[in-house]
Order: sequence, then C-alpha cells, then structure tokens
Amino acid sequence: MALRAGRRARVETAIGESPASIPAAAAALAEQVFEGLAGRGVVLVGAGRTSELTARNLHSRGATISVVANRTPEHAARLAGSLGARPAAIEDLALVLVEADVVVSSTSAPGFVLTADSLAPVLRARRGRPILIVDLAVPRDVEPSLGTIDGCFLYDVDALEGVVAATLEGRRSESVHAERIVSEEAERFRAWRASLAVVPAIASLRAHAEKIRTAELARLEGRLADGDRDLVETLTAQMVNKLLHLPTVRLKEAAVTADGLLYADVVRHLFGLDEEDET
Repeated sequence: MALRAGRRARVETAIGESPASIPAAAAALAEQVFEGLAGRGVVLVGAGRTSELTARNLHSRGATISVVANRTPEHAARLAGSLGARPAAIEDLALVLVEADVVVSSTSAPGFVLTADSLAPVLRARRGRPILIVDLAVPRDVEPSLGTIDGCFLYDVDALEGVVAATLEGRRSESVHAERIVSEEAERFRAWRASLAVVPAIASLRAHAEKIRTAELARLEGRLADGDRDLVETLTAQMVNKLLHLPTVRLKEAAVTADGLLYADVVRHLFGLDEEDET
C-alpha cells in the first residue's frame, strides 16, 4: 500500500516532474537546449561530487559522459572509470571540447578555468556546432564573455538556482495533493488492518455454511441422477455465496468502527460458531 501511495502521488500529481536540485536542473536544461540528449557527448571539468551527480542526471536522460578532466589525474581516473568515460588533464581541454556537446564545469579553482581566449580556437574548429557550458562552480569557472559568442550557450549556478526555486514552489503546492493521496491510502490500510480482526469470524461462518451444504448434499446422494448432482452442487454453492455476501460486507465495514469485534462476537453467538469450534 505504501508503494501504491507513492505511485499514485507520482502519476496523479506533478510533484516529480521538475528538477529540485542544481545537478537535476542542469540535466533538464541540457535536454531542453538539444531537444533530447540521446547521442550527446558530455565533458566534465572537475571530478567532485557535484560533477558526479550532474553526470548521472545527464546519463539518465540519455547523454554519454565521454571525458572527465581534472587537475588531479587520480580523481579524474576514478570518476571516469565509474562513468565509462576516459580521464584527461585540464591542459588538454582544448582537444576534447572540439567534439563535446555539453560541458559541465565544477572545480575549486580560484580563477577562470575556461576563458574566451582559450576556447576561441575550439569554437572555430566546431564550425558553428552549438555547445552548452554549465558553470556550477563558486567562484565561477567560466569567463562570462563566452556566453556572447554565437553557438555557445552559457548558464551559471545563479540561473539554475532560479529554476530550482521555482520548481520547489510548484512542488509545495503539489505536495498538498500528494498528502491527500497518502491520507487516502493510509485510511485504506487502516481499514484493511482492522478487517483482519473479523476475518476469523467470516472464515468460520463460511466454513459452517459449507459444512451444512455438503452434509445436505450427502443425504441426497442416492436420490439424485448423475446429471442432477452437478446442477444441485452449483445451485447450492451460489445460494450460500449470495446469502453470506452481505453479512461478510457488513462485518468488514463494522471492523473499522469501535463495535467491530462486537459484531464478530454476535455472529459467532447467533450461528453457534464457538460451540462448533469446541467440538
């Protein structure tokens, strides 16, 4: 029932439709810019936690993490290995960015890692192919003037924080609907659990009725033709089911009230079920 509640909340509300973190927002932005990320290559500049989370969000949307560049080769190799990418040195960025579609930069460098001067030859070599650069570093890794170059789309962490803030506001309103769904499912669970208290009485009642039915059929065994035996068997089974259907429903409904067990005791008393159990 908990899984059902979670599934309903995802399907019936928009609580999970928009990104609620910077890495998720970066991946959603890249998907929007390229109208899909299948076959798109991603270069990570930096091998920290933010780069890894962003990479995994991009990969989940179909992108391929091709290169991880970092000043520390061991860190680059570790993250690249976990993502199926190849490691590279920061000094070799100009070579690997020629074929990249998305660049995610998140380092702890005190100054710009990607500058207009260093990327000018790269952008010329791309011959107009668009490139998305997402700067998640604080302070910035990417020189802001890169965003003015044709074909180069630059977004920094401030822009993505605005997206996340708007998303969280929307999710807060959707959470009201999600909480209603959870309340409904919690009540359904409470009713089911309460019904367990009357299940033994229901089972005993049905067993009692079935015992009577089979005993009466046995008495008629010698007086029924072969073709009539199956007909009477079916008819009596249907009669028992129909007679016990409403009492069963009423017992389950009463189970969620304070008098639920009292109803079960009355049924046991009326039909002598306790006496039958003792024998």
